[in-house]
Amino acid sequence: MIEKLTTRALNRATLQRQLLLDRVDRTACDVVEHLVGMQAQEPFSPYYGLWSRIRSFQADELGSLLLDRRVVRASLQRGTIHLVTAADHGRFEPLLRPFLHRRFASSPFGFVMDGLDVEEFAEAVTPLLEEPRTRREIGDLLAPRWPDRDANALGYAGSFLVPTVQATPRAVWGRSGAAKWTTAARWLGPAGPAAPIEEFVRRYLAAFGPASVKDVQTWAGMSRLKPVVEAMDLRVFTDERGRTLYDVPDAPLPDPDTPAPARFLPEFDNVLLGHDDRTRVISDEDYRRGIVIGGKPTLLVDGFVHGTWKQAADGLDIEVFRPLTRAQKADVQAEGARLLAFAGVSGDVRL
Repeated sequence: MIEKLTTRALNRATLQRQLLLDRVDRTACDVVEHLVGMQAQEPFSPYYGLWSRIRSFQADELGSLLLDRRVVRASLQRGTIHLVTAADHGRFEPLLRPFLHRRFASSPFGFVMDGLDVEEFAEAVTPLLEEPRTRREIGDLLAPRWPDRDANALGYAGSFLVPTVQATPRAVWGRSGAAKWTTAARWLGPAGPAAPIEEFVRRYLAAFGPASVKDVQTWAGMSRLKPVVEAMDLRVFTDERGRTLYDVPDAPLPDPDTPAPARFLPEFDNVLLGHDDRTRVISDEDYRRGIVIGGKPTLLVDGFVHGTWKQAADGLDIEVFRPLTRAQKADVQAEGARLLAFAGVSGDVRL
């Protein structure tokens, strides 16, 4: 008989895989690898995501990894900017490339490629990206070759339709810089062989599982993964909605009553975007508030989204959706004070 997992059991399993039940003593590079990347369209959100997961995390650790090119920012899962290790970029970007092309074709800028050959376009743009350039610069350089095309859209196409990464100092803590793109080969060196798709799925399940086929596809931005998943040697469960869930063998399944401390998540944290059915971390009611898609930083209480937060010059402002118990309020305030200390901000935690 297939075991049924409650929503609370899925919540605790996901939080443990995401390193949000207990902070860990691991390097930032190791955690980024374990998470199969971190969504990073907001340049500094991964710093807060790592702080919530790593004991004694210091922002300079991630900044150094970016400067040393051991981690990199690039358009990957779902066509959005992700922070990944250099090794994972080389192995997983080729798997995602066909889907990235399709994602761009359906984007507001996809019209610019109507009637153009993608390979010819890539050959034209690649030499231009030997030097890091903004999308505007890319578009301006491509415009003379295709004067009848929108230069802004050409710039987006140039940064998306060849394997590119964002160059530093973009997203380096304490520094600023425009989003400039260069080729992955120029920034990271030649890529190794692409990973098998089964490895990509297995890595996802280890960090986000148990999960359905649709969950995997939603996270990756891929389609037609059902035959791949069903052919793998995986554990099988069902959830309260009757969906079939898959998991890597011997993965931990914590007791559903395991305490879950308050956690402050940054904008677009993957724990909120990594599944098709997000009720394991946020209720349907709270999801309809638009906070996830709207990119608001969220507060977890007892493992579920319970509010939003905003860092101000004089402290931390928290909006909660429902009343907190006295113990929960103390936990939130203590964690909020630690967040301010990490960010180097003096002030109050205001609920």
